[in-house]
Amino acid sequence: MRRPRLLLIAAALAAGLSGALGGVPGAERAEAAIGPVTWSDEFNGAAGSAVDPAKWKFDIGGGGWGNNELEYYTDSTRNVYQDGQGHLAITARKENPAGYQCHYGTCQYTSGRILTADKFSQAYGRFEASIKIPKGQGIWPAFWMLGGGNWPNTGEIDIMENVGNAPNTVYGTVHGPGYSGSGGVGGNRTIGAPLGDGFHNYRVDWSPGLIVWYLDGAEYFRVTPADIRGNQWVFDHPFFMILNVAVGGYWPGNPDATTAFPQTMLVDYVRVSAWNNDGSGTGTALRSAMNGRCVDIPSANPADGARLQMYDCNGTVAQQWTVGGDGTVRAMGKCMDAAAAGTANGTPIQLYTCNGTGAQRFTLTPAGDLVNIQANRCVDIVDRGSANGALLQLWDCTGGSNQKWTRG
Repeated sequence: MRRPRLLLIAAALAAGLSGALGGVPGAERAEAAIGPVTWSDEFNGAAGSAVDPAKWKFDIGGGGWGNNELEYYTDSTRNVYQDGQGHLAITARKENPAGYQCHYGTCQYTSGRILTADKFSQAYGRFEASIKIPKGQGIWPAFWMLGGGNWPNTGEIDIMENVGNAPNTVYGTVHGPGYSGSGGVGGNRTIGAPLGDGFHNYRVDWSPGLIVWYLDGAEYFRVTPADIRGNQWVFDHPFFMILNVAVGGYWPGNPDATTAFPQTMLVDYVRVSAWNNDGSGTGTALRSAMNGRCVDIPSANPADGARLQMYDCNGTVAQQWTVGGDGTVRAMGKCMDAAAAGTANGTPIQLYTCNGTGAQRFTLTPAGDLVNIQANRCVDIVDRGSANGALLQLWDCTGGSNQKWTRG
């Protein structure tokens, strides 16, 4: 969604492709093991109410968004609202109630674009939404993700895009350095009726080195580092989500006399699930042999550097850990980490974006020691603290009960 993909899509349509562009589609399901839901919005607010500000914020403006789009995105409930029937509505209108100025002059259209940036992001897992898309020439609905920072170096994952002149076709694409804009790597699926005739489930299952796209539970495209033509794979860090309805742009073209307004995208739900790499599909608790409490993440939306603690076991996603064959210990899309790649006694144990370094390599021994391989030291409860909130650190392995862990 970030930049035009006209050349890629036009070539695909001309070739009559409904499978992969730049990759080989597979019939098998993703290798990702999907765990518990970590974030969701069911949009059960009152009719005409705004979206939950704890979950969403707005992009606002009419600068074209790098795609020569025609709309002005607002934060008005005329454009983004809950319909009182369990749906989010994003409505594009042919109007300009506030004299908005766009890159081409006085704006002709308004619409909405909401995102979870600074509210929620996650690396890996299942990202899905049930959506009834709008219809019409020049209408461009999308459900997509960005990795933050400087695009395209931090990546883009387009879970669902549609253009009004191809009403039966969904597109899924990745963009990164060297394969951005019209060079994005993607696939599509065409069905026998317009997607806007009803709700469909659009989803990706994302794990290290693999992203798989689904329409209504059926895989239609997958991409791996081998598919991006020798360019850099930039999909191993947290991404945030975006929902929007654009009007016009390089890819869909402008509305014409056949395009009816208003046009509304309805979203029944958006859900994100954890990724687990132990093959079980669910994480399990890491329980202390000393006091029976569990390793816990102290925030619903943890930032890098969140200090891990001990807390009463409660079964929440903040205590659902997977101990993977790659040495990582993961929960809520991030990794257990020795702060600042420290190896000394007293190094804090924190949660951090998974990055493949030795600071995030652990092994759980048959004796119950959770050992950081790089430091050759054990995860230890500071000062043998027995209360909720006791912190974790690295320390010489002593065999003490404050360094003994069981799963489940």
